[in-house]
Amino acid sequence: MPTDDRTILATSGGLRRADRLDWQVAPLTLHAVELAGVTGRAPRVCLVPTAVGDDPRLVMTFYDNAWRQGWSASHVSLLPMPNVDDLREHLLGQDVIWVWGGSVAGLLALWRLHGLDAILREAWEAGVVLTGVSAGSICWHVGGTTDSFGPELRPITNGLGFLPYANGVHHDSEPSRRPTLRRLVGDGALPTAHATDDGAGLLYRGTDLVEALTERDGAGAYRVERAVDGSVTEEELPVRRLR
Repeated sequence: MPTDDRTILATSGGLRRADRLDWQVAPLTLHAVELAGVTGRAPRVCLVPTAVGDDPRLVMTFYDNAWRQGWSASHVSLLPMPNVDDLREHLLGQDVIWVWGGSVAGLLALWRLHGLDAILREAWEAGVVLTGVSAGSICWHVGGTTDSFGPELRPITNGLGFLPYANGVHHDSEPSRRPTLRRLVGDGALPTAHATDDGAGLLYRGTDLVEALTERDGAGAYRVERAVDGSVTEEELPVRRLR
């Protein structure tokens, strides 16, 4: 059978603290760029910072990182208006689309308003690697847990649904994430979920989870599932350490 070129790397990582920058790219994001398989030219990497209101300082730091990595960088902002004339042409011309964290609820609303939901599906089906952190991980799934509406976590169930699972992020670093995800899966508000600790990621080919990856020792990935009797199980998945 032919290999499915549709690729998503959904993460709770991909960046780390830096001495000279606000942050720098880390192995999960570098791996997403490697997955694009670009040879003979600089990989085209586009940042989509919708979830943080298209923060200009974030965008500036991204370009600094891209210059250091030798990428051909661009970004798509939607506020106060799209910064490119043709969103579809621009995004389908990328090798990697990297979605930043923040408000997944706001991200989804703005994307749908501007038609990015359909454009990103087209890009995914064309083989553009989709990646992201936190909100940029949840968005590709059916839904997950979010603080988009306030400090108390709530379910979000209108994700893009490219992947037929729920998604839990920051599974180890925010105390309410794990029990909230388990409760929502248990009561049927969310389907079977894949979750990541900070520093871990989930690699999908098509809609199949093919590998869990980590850029930090001790970071894990999990499958949270409702059993027939209504109980909830959490299975730790094998992870491969990136260097």
